[in-house]
Amino acid sequence: MGRDPRRDLLAGLTVAIVALPLALGFGVSSGLGAEAGLATAVVAGALAALLGGSHLQVSGPTGAMTVVLVPIVARYGPGGVLMVGLMAGALLVGLALLRAGRYMRYVPAPVVEGFTLGIACVIGLQQIPNALGVDQPEGEKVLLVAWRAVAEFAAHPHWTAAGLSLGVAAVMLLGARWRPAVPFSIVAVIAATVLVEVFGLPGAAPIGELPSGLPAPSLSFLDISAAGSLLAPAVAVAALAALESLLSATVADGMTVGQQHDPDKELFGQGVANLAAPLFGGVPATAAIARTAVNVRSGASSRLAALTHAAVLAVIVYAAAPLVERVPLAALAGVLLATAVRMVEVGSLRAMARATRSDAVVLVLTAAATLVLDLVYAVIIGLAVAGALALRAVAAQARMDQVDFRPDLPGEHSDEEHALLAEHIVAYRIDGPLFFAGAHRFLLELTEVADVKVVILRMSRVTTMDATGALVLKDAVEKLDRRGIAVMTSGIRSGQRQVLASVGALDLLRSEGREYDTTPEAIAGARRHLERAGLLAHPSHRIRKAPR
Repeated sequence: MGRDPRRDLLAGLTVAIVALPLALGFGVSSGLGAEAGLATAVVAGALAALLGGSHLQVSGPTGAMTVVLVPIVARYGPGGVLMVGLMAGALLVGLALLRAGRYMRYVPAPVVEGFTLGIACVIGLQQIPNALGVDQPEGEKVLLVAWRAVAEFAAHPHWTAAGLSLGVAAVMLLGARWRPAVPFSIVAVIAATVLVEVFGLPGAAPIGELPSGLPAPSLSFLDISAAGSLLAPAVAVAALAALESLLSATVADGMTVGQQHDPDKELFGQGVANLAAPLFGGVPATAAIARTAVNVRSGASSRLAALTHAAVLAVIVYAAAPLVERVPLAALAGVLLATAVRMVEVGSLRAMARATRSDAVVLVLTAAATLVLDLVYAVIIGLAVAGALALRAVAAQARMDQVDFRPDLPGEHSDEEHALLAEHIVAYRIDGPLFFAGAHRFLLELTEVADVKVVILRMSRVTTMDATGALVLKDAVEKLDRRGIAVMTSGIRSGQRQVLASVGALDLLRSEGREYDTTPEAIAGARRHLERAGLLAHPSHRIRKAPR
């Protein structure tokens, strides 16, 4: 994509128009006020654009971050949120220096989809009080707060706020289908504000007084003694900022040709942005997927577009604060309701739910945990369940099959000797991983072997082995030994020998002379064992080397 400064400037202006009501709305929803949202959009938006790892990313206050901040505001107050933002910024810089950005690519798609669905539901529920024109009820759980708001509205209904919020949401959703390029969010907010002003509609509370400019940077909120109690919320904010920013950067890469973000540099840019935003009274920031998508679709090709977005918002803060103060809170609630609806990609959710039962389970659990618990717990639960299901699937692929060992017999043998050997020897081939998730199944199968004197384990197809797998193999050898059944192994790889040696299994096999490079050598060892036991009277045959 060639650089065109005029297109970048136009894209930045377009994104600023889309971002203004979102910045105001997310600031109000966070509990710190509209001015906090604007400060974040300007300060964090500019620094992340300059220092981040994506040329097209747009950062600022987001719905996902607001979901995390609401309970922090309720518990620790505005000063606590600013402290959390500062600490989260330091953690993000630390993650960048540790080059942790690359690991975000391992988050499974069902976790991301469930996370997004849960966030959309929480954002929608958070808007219920303002959308209905009632005071914010007490409580930290979003479901409970929304229910109390509905009950209060039902007792004393006022339809102005509800009508404005539903009208704004409808204009945004229907307008996006009709003319996707038109920023209907700002159109709808302006229309709602004009209606309230012209007709003097009651029950539509405005944003209220805004500062005519950014406040001077200050560390007055800094409270070192509170750092210990705020560490867990700061980790949650940093984790969310990292996850959402890197997902947004990946989306931006997918929408363009030739753009590739640097994940560690992106974490560094977001860290610096979050270190600076609290100094100006801003809430923690992250990259915004929706605003980034608007930026790309508007033709942005460089960082200039995101910087222009921040500059335009700064001009609005300085020049148009008296006008913005009159915007009804219900109109902003409508913007965020529409945003929540548009976050839900029904086709993507349907495809994910139909892919496999495991994907559907992970998606639903992550979404439910996001709604009922919090975002970080939701991601942890989603990752844990996805990991457990993936391990189960991998373990299920491992097999242990009985195989015919006679094609690998060294030398010539009569039918009588074939029959005699088959009576006393059984051979198994292990395919796939021998690790903690499925190793005990092999132990059960091996120890159930009966009526033989030698078990040959062909292990050249074992793809991986951990300490649990090695211990299980050692236990199986010892249990079969106690029953008078000798275990011979063939084809153990060099890396697996190290694991077996660490738990003493290799010494056990070598001390009894039962570890061989090839299957024919293992069969010859089995013959010698049978001869010593007096079960095979035929003379020994010369071992012929064969491939594993």
